[in-house]
Amino acid sequence: MRIVTVFRSRLRPGAEEAYAVVAEEMRQLVATMDGFVDQSFYTSADGERVTVVRFRDVESHRAWANHPDHVKAQVRGRRDFYAWYELCVAEELYEREYEEPRS
Repeated sequence: MRIVTVFRSRLRPGAEEAYAVVAEEMRQLVATMDGFVDQSFYTSADGERVTVVRFRDVESHRAWANHPDHVKAQVRGRRDFYAWYELCVAEELYEREYEEPRS
């Protein structure tokens, strides 16, 4: 069963530039992890950021959660970047995909 991580956050004022560097490093790193499925990023008009990352299974998610570089980035995020965040990890119970037919 796939594992879905939803990470919602708001940055501290002035943290955007330094955060962007670390976020890009983490985007590249997670994509190399065994069991990585995909990732998406969104920023709302009011500044809330949402990251959605999917993994093949619990083990691959756990490997990402415990990756030394990711752990360092988490510590730095709490220390330097985030005014607030919320993390949700869940099992993907159902998936359906649709793509418009090409003409």
